[in-house]
Amino acid sequence: MADPARTVLDGLGSIRSSLEDLYRDLHRHPELGLGEDRTAKKAADALRDAGYDVTEGIGGTGVLGVLVNGTGPVVMARADMDALPVRERTGLPYASTATATDRNGDEQPVMHACGHDVHVTCLIGCAQLLADHRDAWHGTFVALFQPSEENGDGAEAMIGDGLTDKAPRPDVVLAQHVLPYPAGYVGTRPGSFLSAADSLRITVHGRGAHGSMPQSAVDPVVLAATIVVRLQTVVSRELAATTPAVLTVGSIHAGSGPNVIPDRAVIELNVRTYDDVTRTQVLDAIERIVEAECQASRSPEEPEIERISSFPPTVNDEEPTRRVGEAFTAYFGDDAHTVELQTASEDMSEIPQAFGVPFTYWAIGGIDPERYAEAERKGTVSQDIPVNHSATFAPVVQPTLDTGVSALVVASLAWLES
Repeated sequence: MADPARTVLDGLGSIRSSLEDLYRDLHRHPELGLGEDRTAKKAADALRDAGYDVTEGIGGTGVLGVLVNGTGPVVMARADMDALPVRERTGLPYASTATATDRNGDEQPVMHACGHDVHVTCLIGCAQLLADHRDAWHGTFVALFQPSEENGDGAEAMIGDGLTDKAPRPDVVLAQHVLPYPAGYVGTRPGSFLSAADSLRITVHGRGAHGSMPQSAVDPVVLAATIVVRLQTVVSRELAATTPAVLTVGSIHAGSGPNVIPDRAVIELNVRTYDDVTRTQVLDAIERIVEAECQASRSPEEPEIERISSFPPTVNDEEPTRRVGEAFTAYFGDDAHTVELQTASEDMSEIPQAFGVPFTYWAIGGIDPERYAEAERKGTVSQDIPVNHSATFAPVVQPTLDTGVSALVVASLAWLES
């Protein structure tokens, strides 16, 4: 009996060049979250050309494509579309020089520094191949292009705009992410895969004064500094060594000159955890430390602690992850792996949760295999290999795209085989 995945993927050679061109085009023209108009149109046009029933503008710029091919399971595959406010430094001939106005009204350089251009290209490729080879499978394939993953509000926006009424209820939801592993790599992981993320903005208050008269001030710069130092003990001294968590202070703003003690300081930080107990423990510790340090410094006002954004943990369901893992092993052989726990975060899990269905989310590699092997040999992977959100993160075109398209096809046909 013919292998449906190999039958479908026999057609990859005929669309490889067009997919590579599409990827370079998307990389050259990145768009920020909820502003992905051009990207969304590319996805919608490709789906229509392949024979999908297409709905646009879900949650702003989200795109839904549905291909019914007889009776059978319903599989939804999702790709995120948005880019980041990063100035590209890859030196690629198709590097982005784009700028865009962010939600604060500021003009920002924009780059696909997280690989969402790979995700969009691969899902378009998978959707086209499934449409071209309908004799190899039956059921319904749903291609979902989601906006604003980086802001953590794109899945919520699509759900709020009636996604569960506009799309057929899937039996499973699939998604993938390109990560700094060798291109050709695919990795699954049952259970916890990506962390929950909480970003906080903390404003602490002081009393301003002349820089030469600190006795008349309550110095919020010193206060902020003591908070930052004390926060380093939350993970190292309040959690067990076997409990993974990350607490990073990414921004401190205070003052306007060297000889003026300001009246406030603003700290922005990010927390990554993998379960609700640890998440609550860390967030409570932050609040306790901030309030205690403010009291110790005689702060004239209570601190303000604002939640900027939150991402849920990505916890893969066991059964679909097992099924996809077995399909990957059969197709990719030694290139199929169990991927490590990741500290990155995603909002994708909100979509299957809204439908009340299981999901699995896996990794593909995007780094030149020879470059990665050399860095691994020298023990310098963390120094020499650019990671997501870096200005130099640039997945190699191949075999990254072939792997991403193949992974989506193989995973989908684990349910849609004829």
